[in-house]
Amino acid sequence: MKHKLLYLFPLLLALGSGCVKSTANTTAPPVPSGTFGGQFRYLHRHTNTVPFDTLKADIVVKLLTTNYTFLVLGDTSAVHAGSYGTFSLTAPYMVFTDKTYSATAPFTKSHLNGPYLYYYDGSTFQMLAYSADTLAVQYDLKKTSN
Repeated sequence: MKHKLLYLFPLLLALGSGCVKSTANTTAPPVPSGTFGGQFRYLHRHTNTVPFDTLKADIVVKLLTTNYTFLVLGDTSAVHAGSYGTFSLTAPYMVFTDKTYSATAPFTKSHLNGPYLYYYDGSTFQMLAYSADTLAVQYDLKKTSN
């Protein structure tokens, strides 16, 4: 019964959104720049189990818009790799090119590499990437300095 209600909620939400007055958002989102600290989460669901396995790490991401480069620091011992590279913006995506990432090396840590959906409001910076329904990576960061 709970699962049936879970599927009913998005339908009701979609129908209810048609009744809300909308206004055009003509302002471009601010460009993330500076130092951000917070939590990285790696969520993986095995095909034969329902709950996600979640790995977490506290990281720091520095974004420099003068040359569109990034640097990942913080707890890079087990879950997320310390890395650096370049990025580009095409809202709602940020695309990262990690200079330390190797597609041929065995996977041991997550890298900030590839396209991510992002949200930034001037202080809160969030990114999300996912693969099908079994893997998601989330960055939940706050601006700590310029």
